[in-house]
Amino acid sequence: MIGNPVISSDKVEGTTVYNTNGDKLGSIDDLMIDKRSGLVRYAALEFGGFLGMGTDRYPIPWSILKYDTTLDGYVVPMDKSQLENAPHYEPTATPDYTDEYGRKIYDHYGVNWM
Repeated sequence: MIGNPVISSDKVEGTTVYNTNGDKLGSIDDLMIDKRSGLVRYAALEFGGFLGMGTDRYPIPWSILKYDTTLDGYVVPMDKSQLENAPHYEPTATPDYTDEYGRKIYDHYGVNWM
């Protein structure tokens, strides 16, 4: 077993996200938690822009993130082009995370909706 099986959300925020080729895609900005089940539904990935300016948030299903201890970050099975075409929002315009919006996100990544 690798240490403690739980982690505080403030330690997840800021963690780097890589694709399976080892390319850095961005970092986790926020977590979206289902109020009823208590499960994390999405990680909002900060992606794009230049030197932290102009980055948008890309919600990705939590279930596709896998923690890699050697990278000290999360790995997702996608490339930058898949992210560029993904549902996203500006940091000041957080969407309503309705079930309809969630289905759109999950469909984009080929993940079965809850």
